[in-house]
Amino acid sequence: MNLQDAAKRHLWMHFTRMSSYKDADVPVIVRGEGAYVYDDKGRRYLDGLSGLFVSQLGHGRRELADAAGAQAGELAYFPLWSYAHPGAIELAERLAALAPGDLDRVFFTASGSEAVESAWKLARNYFKLIGQHGRYKVISRDIAYHGTSMGALSITGLAPIKHPFEPLVPGSVRVPNTNFYRAPEYGDSPERFGRWAADEIERAILREGPESVAAVFLEPVQNAGGCFPPPPGYFERVRTICDKYGVLLVSDEVICAFGRLGHYFGAERYGYQPDIITFAKGVTSGYSPLGGMMVSDRLVEPFADGPATFLHGITFAGHPVSTAVALANLDLFEKEKVLDHVRDNEAAFRTTLEKLTDLPIVGEVRGAGYFYGIELVKDKDTRETFSAEESEWLLRGFLSSALFDAGLVCRADDRGDPVIQLAPPLICGQEHFDEIERILRETLTEAWSRL
Repeated sequence: MNLQDAAKRHLWMHFTRMSSYKDADVPVIVRGEGAYVYDDKGRRYLDGLSGLFVSQLGHGRRELADAAGAQAGELAYFPLWSYAHPGAIELAERLAALAPGDLDRVFFTASGSEAVESAWKLARNYFKLIGQHGRYKVISRDIAYHGTSMGALSITGLAPIKHPFEPLVPGSVRVPNTNFYRAPEYGDSPERFGRWAADEIERAILREGPESVAAVFLEPVQNAGGCFPPPPGYFERVRTICDKYGVLLVSDEVICAFGRLGHYFGAERYGYQPDIITFAKGVTSGYSPLGGMMVSDRLVEPFADGPATFLHGITFAGHPVSTAVALANLDLFEKEKVLDHVRDNEAAFRTTLEKLTDLPIVGEVRGAGYFYGIELVKDKDTRETFSAEESEWLLRGFLSSALFDAGLVCRADDRGDPVIQLAPPLICGQEHFDEIERILRETLTEAWSRL
């Protein structure tokens, strides 16, 4: 079998411009070990994006593969539709113990989009059950990505990936994000900017009518646009606003949970209490698909007595193999002190990446934990960004292929201003940071010389 011919003829890759491979080979990754993956030609690449923000413990972890195999041999599948199995029960109990506050009930899904979809459906259902029938709208931030299913895509703030599928689900409202590098207000003060950005949520609630707003969906560190951390006081103010108007706060942690920010949950790092946390990706370190939402006790109360039922479910949610892998993954987190490792090495990762700010093309390095964005600019002094044509050449015409050819898997993205995103496996250390910096320096220097 010729893999290239078969891939080009039969495989439809996700979020991929298919014409890109008309006269070029499709990258075929065949195995992984630690922080590295290898292609079908034997070339090695540093996985600087953890696959897709997923591979927390790296590749080739026999403990996780063995957990999957053992479970498949005992009970390969059974649904959670009116039944339970030990893995789902044990994992739900364990996640509830790790989650902040009273997020004691876990609803499993098979992916992050499904987790976000489930959270919006629960918010709507909950308010109907308590007699607040007008609450159905959700507020999210500009450029934020929350998934691809129709509800999750509606919450997403990226217009170009929404237009092909419109009309979408009505009731999704956008507010400014927390990109302090391009702050439209109070660019001289992170605290004042954070207060302004949070207050924009209150203004949106008032514009829409508080009686119509069900939830606010926010990532602890916003992914799309290039890793926007929250300014000081931002989430504290958002929590106050949500409480004032009876709106649910959903912390979308599909990327940020399970060590990416040095904690099990990003809400812990930034000191706020959500009503719902959505999760996926790192819960199994990518060894099996799993997602879900953790829900406050009060949101469960209307369903606890009487005939009320949350009429929502997913065939593969809480799959026995996936829950077994997640439990083994959490065991390794504890055994290897993964959270401590991230917190101990976060400053070194940032410092290594910040060396790149001496390059004329690098405007800012931002992020937290093992989750960073590098914004690329045309003029450092004025922060002028690239035109659409320049960005097209820079990211798709040069950087994406050049960085991969140099041995680094990362993301060169312009959902917002042009950025390079990095989220290496949580097992990485200084030698990996240095390799990332070296490849980026060489490739960005060449890109600047060609502009």
